[in-house]
Amino acid sequence: MPREHLSMRKIKEILRLKWESKLGDRQVATSCGVSRSTVSDYVRRAHAAGLSWPLADEFDEDTLTGRLFPLTESTVASQPPLPDWSEVHRELKSKGVTRWLLWSEYKDRTPDGLQYSQYCQRYRDWRAAQSVVMRQDHKAGEKLFVDYAGMTMEVIDRHTGEVRKAAIFVATLGASNYTYVEATFRQALPDWLGSHVRALTFLGGCPAVVVPDNLKSGVTARVSLSRISIPVMSTSHAIIIWP
Repeated sequence: MPREHLSMRKIKEILRLKWESKLGDRQVATSCGVSRSTVSDYVRRAHAAGLSWPLADEFDEDTLTGRLFPLTESTVASQPPLPDWSEVHRELKSKGVTRWLLWSEYKDRTPDGLQYSQYCQRYRDWRAAQSVVMRQDHKAGEKLFVDYAGMTMEVIDRHTGEVRKAAIFVATLGASNYTYVEATFRQALPDWLGSHVRALTFLGGCPAVVVPDNLKSGVTARVSLSRISIPVMSTSHAIIIWP
């Protein structure tokens, strides 16, 4: 199976160090974290493709890779079949379905197919080429996103062997993705509020806004949080405390 090509950024850095800085293959390899043979191979391919430094502005990832690694009939014939990425995307929306699971099924059908890292990268590339999504910019300390994870986990009592289901509470700060996770045996209102108290204590302060998903425990009753005492985060950003 053909090896995975270097990224455009690394290819450009190899050519820059070799052609502009006049470094030797060993020095370029050490700087870029690749082998000497890789440096030599890419420089040879660049010469054969008639490239020069600096590269023209119109060179994007696909164009540069195509110039360095032109496809031949034998190369095309040797390419393994790729997954249906739209089907992969749809399957990943199901509970309990992971990329590893879908890749394992793909490898069972296609033993010579993509390795896991290539599979994930190809999927990310496909998803990035789909419809544009809105990017949200979060301010530090502004929003805390809370919810229960979709799947429960089994907890086994080591003394009795009893198996119980535990719900996984997750709280994540929007700006930093700093995350607090804990397990509770229920998702009732006392568990929901208690998880918030412990999460805010762990984070060391209170955000301006707590954003829950459409969770029954969190949206079917009005609850006063005025008695919850949480220290303010030590930060230069203004934090609004619940009244």
